[in-house]
Amino acid sequence: MRRVASWTMALGLIVIVACVGAGVTLAQTSPDQTSPDLASPSASPAKEISVGIKQAPPFAFKLQDGSWSGLSIDLWQKIAGRLNLRFHYVEVPAVQDQIDGVVSGRFDAAMAAITVTADREKAVDFTQPFFTTGLGIATPLNNQPSWRPVLHALTSFGFLQAVLALVIISVVVGVLIWMFERRHNDDFGGGVAKGLFSSMWWSTIAATQASTGDFGPRTVPGRVLAALWMMGSIIAIAVFTAGVTSVLTVTQMEGMVQGESDLAAVRVGAVQSSSTASYLDSTQIRHQDFASIQQGLNALRAGKIDALVHDKPLLGWLVGQNYATSLQVLDAAFDQQQYAIALPLGSPLRKSLDVALLQTIESDWWKQAVSQYLGEK
Repeated sequence: MRRVASWTMALGLIVIVACVGAGVTLAQTSPDQTSPDLASPSASPAKEISVGIKQAPPFAFKLQDGSWSGLSIDLWQKIAGRLNLRFHYVEVPAVQDQIDGVVSGRFDAAMAAITVTADREKAVDFTQPFFTTGLGIATPLNNQPSWRPVLHALTSFGFLQAVLALVIISVVVGVLIWMFERRHNDDFGGGVAKGLFSSMWWSTIAATQASTGDFGPRTVPGRVLAALWMMGSIIAIAVFTAGVTSVLTVTQMEGMVQGESDLAAVRVGAVQSSSTASYLDSTQIRHQDFASIQQGLNALRAGKIDALVHDKPLLGWLVGQNYATSLQVLDAAFDQQQYAIALPLGSPLRKSLDVALLQTIESDWWKQAVSQYLGEK
């Protein structure tokens, strides 16, 4: 009996040890203890996400076979490869359609050249930015002679200031000549009104270097003042003429628009419902809206507007591809902007996309891709 009891106890111990070992094994393989890799979207390979996309060359454009290419497309495919994401593109015509699709849940993500703005940040989440740029200005390349630059120069504040200064000085000189000459020269006598009119008329003629004949001051103080006025008016008018000529020459050679500060005085175009249009509204620059950037460029080439404002890399690429002989993009850029991927609020993709995106844009591959599409290093 004792031997049976001993065997029974030994068997019980073996069973207990086996159960404990199985429990440890189960604990190690419990699905609640997932690895960081399994916590990524690649743990659900069956779900295919939808990506809202639009034409925004060189960041996203369609090839002849219907496939997509571009800087943003290459970036997304690189990120999707890192995360083992299955996806398909859904094309929409405008950025606002991309944002609306993300908000409604139609898209799991949207990307191409979507600018991060405060209003959009309220509606969607954005990943880390992958490209920093600014607004650019496209203008006609071959500037034809026009009355608009002349009118702009002649109505500028500086021009009016110069004219007003000459008029005031001429009036002061005329009054002084009248005071010196009214009792000694019949040309400036005959009452206050007649004398002042004659002296101011002489002052104007002297300033323009026209011949006055025998009509002029005869007293010593009057002639000294007249000499000073004639010499001073020569210098003043020469400087004034040189300034106006310089303005008109530069305007004709470089165009009416040379930077952001010139936009308020010309006809400006922008793409409707874009971040560019919002910026122009905030700076109170009047502008004509177009449904697409191509329509705006066509209007610029046709002379219907004087400048088109849009994201500089997109402007540069389109002008270089299709309008190189008629339009140009100015070197200046303003209103810094950042492109990012738009996601629904609280999207579970955001963290993993951020990590994969940063890893990608910090690589040499990204530098080569930017250089390939934009020529930037």
